[in-house]
Amino acid sequence: MRYAPPGLCVNDFDLLRHADGSYTVLHLQGPWTAEFDHLRMETSYGRATSADLVHWEPQGTAFGNGLPGRFDQQAVWTMHAFPHGSGTAMLYTAVSGLTPGGWPLQSVGLAYSDRTDGTGWRRHGTDPVVEADPRWYRTGERMGWRDPFVVRDDESDGWVMVLCAADASLPVDVSGCVAWASSDDLEHWTVHPPLVSPGDVDELECPVLERLDDGSWLLLGSIGATRGFEAWTAPRLRGPWTRHGPLGPTGAYAPRVVTAPDGSRVVLHTTPRRVGLTDTGDRCRGMLAQPKKLVAHPGKAPRLAWWPGLEPWLEERSGGTALHAVGDVDVSDGIEVVLRAEDPGKDRAALAVACDGRDLRVTGPGGRVLARTVLPDPPSALRILTIGEYVEVYADDAFALTALCYSGRPVPWTAVTGNGAGPVPVRPIRLPDPWRDDASAVWPGSQAATGAAPAGRR
Repeated sequence: MRYAPPGLCVNDFDLLRHADGSYTVLHLQGPWTAEFDHLRMETSYGRATSADLVHWEPQGTAFGNGLPGRFDQQAVWTMHAFPHGSGTAMLYTAVSGLTPGGWPLQSVGLAYSDRTDGTGWRRHGTDPVVEADPRWYRTGERMGWRDPFVVRDDESDGWVMVLCAADASLPVDVSGCVAWASSDDLEHWTVHPPLVSPGDVDELECPVLERLDDGSWLLLGSIGATRGFEAWTAPRLRGPWTRHGPLGPTGAYAPRVVTAPDGSRVVLHTTPRRVGLTDTGDRCRGMLAQPKKLVAHPGKAPRLAWWPGLEPWLEERSGGTALHAVGDVDVSDGIEVVLRAEDPGKDRAALAVACDGRDLRVTGPGGRVLARTVLPDPPSALRILTIGEYVEVYADDAFALTALCYSGRPVPWTAVTGNGAGPVPVRPIRLPDPWRDDASAVWPGSQAATGAAPAGRR
């Protein structure tokens, strides 16, 4: 349902889908801390496996820093692994050290494995295979050259790599761009001018390319300033690229696209947590969230929808109290759905979802707005999901909002309108591993307040 290894947080990740239909995730990992030093704490890749993209099992560390003096001695960041011959190839971000101004020096390395399970990596040589070209990209201070993603070229027998970079022709605070390079053999690369350079983005991270059913291309990119991700489409890799705006709301980051067990195309992403599991804790690197179905019709902006693959984890509809649940509600002007109340004896909402026309928001104690968005059109229905502190809202089946709230106690959901209040039936969620001490377990605050056992225990 959501995943982070015991005692650690997840950042950027990659997915491998195997011939038997199972999956492997490789991910950056680091400890829980408010002062997160990504140069010293993101020095290895964790690995986990799943049969259904919901229930993940940790499998330990799969890759780490290079030897002292190498181009990847300081840190290893976002990677992309993919089938190659009878094994696997992986392009990955390498950090050798710092500039005089303290900026990470980034390049891209290559590793191979004779296996297909995300283990057994051997580096290709002792140097990076591609570095930023100063003719087009910033190098040294405030550089970017990371998050490689590789696909087959649609105009040759070779490969195309996209990366997060900084456009040297733009002011640094709006220089975020998608760089690209081409290669015939994965080991020798030619760098080209930016593929996409919006001119209004600070960092355009974790670019992902996906070939759509009509032969066109989808590009997803995470936006540093908003902490969400956007979508572009193009008829061919070299463009022209059309920007469609946000696809994942603030709090959804570093997307990856994969084919689900049911054959549909889905997007997985990370979502943050808070240090100390409290509303006052600083946001920190978080966990892997459950999949969303990618809906991409020719000529229309893509969107993320509810994925039916979660249905086996939902119990029968009821009007009871559940900390982890999914509920549907018809929307009328001024509706508010109360999900949790304050401490015993106080009936005020500690967590609620409100929709007033196009204005959709999640509120916490005292009505404090935790997350908000303006929808393109007033929705007719909302689907709300809560897993412990994590909240997701779908408006007319489009993923629209996400928030964190560690306050309150579970109560039966109630929809409040100008005409009064009424119950909202919910489907409780059965957690894959409710007792495991990681993100598959949940914040215990509400359980402690009510004395209730976590959902899923039998």
